[in-house]
Amino acid sequence: MKPTRFRLQPVLELRRTEERAAAAAAAAAATSAADAARRATEYETALSGAVLPPSLPAGSFVAAMVLLRTAATDAADARALATAQAEQAEAVRAEWTAAAQRTKALERLAERHRAAQQHAADVAEERAADDLVTGRAGRGTGAPRGTAWTD
Repeated sequence: MKPTRFRLQPVLELRRTEERAAAAAAAAAATSAADAARRATEYETALSGAVLPPSLPAGSFVAAMVLLRTAATDAADARALATAQAEQAEAVRAEWTAAAQRTKALERLAERHRAAQQHAADVAEERAADDLVTGRAGRGTGAPRGTAWTD
């Protein structure tokens, strides 16, 4: 019996390629999110260490306060960006998971196909062996006809 090919093999290969691409995108998104979180933490650490000198002229005090307010805004923006990138990384990871599930489903179908082919081959082999055995009995190579089996 000629084994048949798995008809969805091209689709399975496409799914595997999609899964690899999704995995790479998930890794890139996770790295980007981690970098954004690191930058936000650096901004927050630098801001928390900022101290105004005890006495400043009025113009310098106003300039220092504007600078601190700008730094606080930058730190808040960096944290918001880190949060957004973490959410994006989670969405990309979910896409990767979905791609992996689609691939796994097709891999199970391919495995069932291989198992069905193996079963068909086993049945054909067993049938050939049975035909061989029954063919010998029909040709008279066994005990003479009409004699009963005795021990």
